[in-house]
Amino acid sequence: MTVKIYAEGGGPGQLYDSLFRAAWKQFFQAAGLAGRLPRVIRGEGRSQTFDLFVTAVRNPRPAEVALLLVDSEQAVAQGNTPWQHLKSRDNWDKPPQAGPDDAFLMVQVMETWFLTDRQMLRNYFGAALREQHLPEWPTPEAVAKQTVFDALHHATAGCSKSYSKGKVSFDLLSRVSPGLVQAACPHALTLLNRLRQI
Repeated sequence: MTVKIYAEGGGPGQLYDSLFRAAWKQFFQAAGLAGRLPRVIRGEGRSQTFDLFVTAVRNPRPAEVALLLVDSEQAVAQGNTPWQHLKSRDNWDKPPQAGPDDAFLMVQVMETWFLTDRQMLRNYFGAALREQHLPEWPTPEAVAKQTVFDALHHATAGCSKSYSKGKVSFDLLSRVSPGLVQAACPHALTLLNRLRQI
């Protein structure tokens, strides 16, 4: 069985494509999926990612599972499934060929995951990291997208490499502990559990 995850993120060009795929590979290996790694397809923008996923499920291949992974961009209403959230926020309808559990969310953004691993942030950004700008949020998925970005920006502003999308974000994804992410972010746990069961 081959699993393809159509994931939001990445920038234009081959370099970003390579960094994106390498980072996800390291993350999933660290999550215990070595030997049955999903193939992550970079969608870049949200709409492009969804379009690629829809095309994949409309044209299924034998022994292949297609999954969608995008940022939620905002809080997910209690009790709402990913598909319900994507319908209310983006007006995306679940394709008839897709399963009810084929869509997954990074809540509220991928960067939320980084906040769960303080030691990784210390190791990566060094002594200049201003941790006072990184509160110990008890439920990271409840923290607004802009608050997450602001916290990372202010905490790393004095570092030799400050937080930014692209190479730095991929570096962090490749280093973050999946164990800490899944412990703090229920939607991430749902994704990893689905992959472990395939």
